[in-house]
Amino acid sequence: MSAFEEFDQERQAIDELLEQGYQVINIAEDLDGARVTFAPGGPGQNPVELLLLTADARKYVTTVVFAGIKPAAPVETPI
Repeated sequence: MSAFEEFDQERQAIDELLEQGYQVINIAEDLDGARVTFAPGGPGQNPVELLLLTADARKYVTTVVFAGIKPAAPVETPI
């Protein structure tokens, strides 16, 4: 499998979780890759941990978080 195909599979898994209402609550990097924990958007669902092996997928998930597409946590702004 090519590097792009590996990234594309991981990107699709991230997008599916985000579309289901999950939010990124934790990203932990180690020698195996990045372990991304997603919190469920509704009751009755369990948190999901996804292991990202490709650098492109790791960059993608952090871009999603920082771009605010699906924020990791509510952002409070002073008035």
